[in-house]
Amino acid sequence: MAATTDVVLPPDQSEGTTHQIGQWLKQVGDPVRRDEPLLEITTDKVTVEIAAPGNGVLLEILKQPGDEVAQGEVLGRIGAATPSGGRTAEFLPPRPPEPAAPPSDAPELSPAVRRMLQERGLDATRIKGSGRGGRITVQDVESHAAGAPARESGATQGRLVPHSAMRKSIADHMVRSVQAAPHVTAVFEAELTRVIAHKEARQAERITYTAYFVRAAVRALQAVPEVNSRWHDSGLELFDDCNIGVAVALPGGGLIVPVLHRAQELDLEETARRLQDLTARARSGKLELREVQGGTFTISNHGVSGSLLAAPIVINQPQSAILGVGKLEPRARVTAGGTIEPRPMAYVTLTIDHRVLDGFQANAFLSSWVETVEQWS
Repeated sequence: MAATTDVVLPPDQSEGTTHQIGQWLKQVGDPVRRDEPLLEITTDKVTVEIAAPGNGVLLEILKQPGDEVAQGEVLGRIGAATPSGGRTAEFLPPRPPEPAAPPSDAPELSPAVRRMLQERGLDATRIKGSGRGGRITVQDVESHAAGAPARESGATQGRLVPHSAMRKSIADHMVRSVQAAPHVTAVFEAELTRVIAHKEARQAERITYTAYFVRAAVRALQAVPEVNSRWHDSGLELFDDCNIGVAVALPGGGLIVPVLHRAQELDLEETARRLQDLTARARSGKLELREVQGGTFTISNHGVSGSLLAAPIVINQPQSAILGVGKLEPRARVTAGGTIEPRPMAYVTLTIDHRVLDGFQANAFLSSWVETVEQWS
């Protein structure tokens, strides 16, 4: 038997709670070259390409799109090509079985149902039809493929939409975070009069509010360093670098958190420029894995979609806290002179891991953050 090279999930693909096969960029029998993109792996944060570990021919695909995989697991195999350039005989894959045809006395299948059965390799005789006369519907096929029971005839019709790999990973991450950390949320209110004036004076630079929020977070993290930390059973790990992640909603649903590494070394303009670049590439699916790794603190500017207040915002484990900024809107505020005036206000929250932080530290962080934006100069 000819020597083969295993295609495995590299150990550095560690960010994200789960890894799933996205798609194979080569098919069995295709020639491949070392370091050429071979397949895509998806996590709850990003899609990354896995390169071919050697030259030859793709002989086997062991993991199919949607399959969950672990680090070091064999995904496929590459082997040498025959002198004629074809596959070696011992690695020719078996022909996949044809979907079983329904018995002659079975209800007639619609073209859409027949196509779905063929695409998914399903046996119509194993699916209970909920349509008139026991007819198999598209919903019956979707339910069977997802492992859900078929609907009884006459039951309320619904539509099962399979979870994406990102949604399942996000769900798992959220559950783990709530199970691991006792969540407590502190709420403050901030006036953004000076930030708005500064932003409008520099319209040509296209500085977003989020850039101001990041700069204020850096100052607050430096004032209360325990917020920029990670819990370990043996102690608290404090970070010198403020690696601030910013949650970005994706057009197709879900979200991703690209990270501004060493944000303490950036000024407002560079912060804005990097945010614009990261956000654009996040929404187009072009982030690199390193750009979603290593975060020590996260900001959720949920106000951009109209939310006034969100509490608690689930902490991005293994971080210790997450900042939430609500919608900016005019609200009545009592001035120093005792008059009531409309001012641009926003609710701001800090959700903390109560193992790490107490209310005093959360309030100290928010006090520093609010003071920075209200006294912006």
